[in-house]
Amino acid sequence: MGYDFDLIVIGGGAAGLVASKFAAGVGKRVALVEKSRLGGECTLCGCVPSKSLIKTAKAYDRVSHIDDLGLDRVLTPAVQGEAVLARVRRVVERVYEGHRPEVLEGLGVHIVFGSPRFLDSLHIDVAGRSMSAARFVICTGTSPLIPPIDGIEAVPYLTNQTLFNIERLPRSIIILGGGPIGIEMAQAFNHLGVVTTVVEAADRILLKEDREMSDILAGRLLDQGVLLRTGSQVVRLEAKEDSVDLTLKDGTGRQDHLRGETILVAVGRKANVDGLGLEAAGVDYSQEGIAIDRRLRTTAKNIYACGDVTGPYRFSHMAEYQARIATQNALLPVKRKADYRNYLWCTFTDPEFAHAGLTEDEARKRCGDSIRVYKWAFKDIDRAKAEAEEFGMAKFICDRSYRLVGAHILGSRAGEMIHEAQIVKTLGIPFHRLDSIVHAYPSFSDVVKQPSKLCHIEKLRKSLTVKIAARLWSGRK
Repeated sequence: MGYDFDLIVIGGGAAGLVASKFAAGVGKRVALVEKSRLGGECTLCGCVPSKSLIKTAKAYDRVSHIDDLGLDRVLTPAVQGEAVLARVRRVVERVYEGHRPEVLEGLGVHIVFGSPRFLDSLHIDVAGRSMSAARFVICTGTSPLIPPIDGIEAVPYLTNQTLFNIERLPRSIIILGGGPIGIEMAQAFNHLGVVTTVVEAADRILLKEDREMSDILAGRLLDQGVLLRTGSQVVRLEAKEDSVDLTLKDGTGRQDHLRGETILVAVGRKANVDGLGLEAAGVDYSQEGIAIDRRLRTTAKNIYACGDVTGPYRFSHMAEYQARIATQNALLPVKRKADYRNYLWCTFTDPEFAHAGLTEDEARKRCGDSIRVYKWAFKDIDRAKAEAEEFGMAKFICDRSYRLVGAHILGSRAGEMIHEAQIVKTLGIPFHRLDSIVHAYPSFSDVVKQPSKLCHIEKLRKSLTVKIAARLWSGRK
């Protein structure tokens, strides 16, 4: 049977772009189907615009505290909200330039715009056009989860998909959700002079982070003026003339009220599976995502899925990792399995909060109390003192053989420095080996170097050979 394409990729976000380029690169006939615009959440309303806003907010915060560097604060510039948001949109367009249809078509990818629907496991319909392929890769991503709060449909709420289209900064904002998106945006808006409140149902923010580390960041946010309402559930929303009124309930059932000009809903994500006709293709799924095996194949043997629509880690870098595996398995005879043991991510607060592997609580559950924990504060780093970047801490968790099972860095440049720990963790190299590596001085890398030295010292102290040698030397003296 002849097919229109060797592979059809559904979804033009991070995973879809990688999958379609890979397929074209190995000489396959590939089509990429996207319902709106190439680039996906990360480019259009996620990573790129949020980091652009965070950069401006951080710069303004630094100028506001320029006297910390010995400079007179003669005049703090005013926040021009319209200009700030216009810059964010310009950055998005600049990044999008690399994802334009002409760029992909120049690489041999056939672009089709429209909402696809499976007719069976070999055919899809796009706006009345039937297309066939021997293999499919589904990477349709996720959308903001809107919780069933009484009155939510009657208030003008924002999500990450609409946040960066506003024309001016609000006077106040209430953010529902204390996860990465909520906390990043809370701090950025707060830096820019917006009265900011975060409402989180759990007892703390950033639940997937190491508790000790997230508590340190929470303290920082409170000091900066962000109001954190943890352990609070929103039970009702009501639109007022120029604001939104929230009714909250805490763990004891006591109710309270908050009012803000607008709200940002950032309580989670839902998989984009509706309308795809997955039942017709024999693909099992739920609202959590598409079911896949270790080779990223769905319950239909010729259909693969990857990225946020499958999980388990919904980050662009993980989507790209999965996309390479899914496409290789779909098109080539050599099959690979996805390996999630060495996942990592970074929350781009100020300062950054990077995470690789297990938290301390998770490590104790898995490895028992034999784990070894090494910490180092940024205030004890010479480079941090010189640059007035002394807030933060690094924490490294090793098993009994001194191999890393978790690494957490909260501080300046954490998103870059986590990769040194990630390398030794992925390669199974004992953490103390980093102590033998020459690091530049002065640099923030001391936050990794010094804990590895602590690990090295502990290993030496517990070494039977060293103990015997020390005893012999003591007797000789």
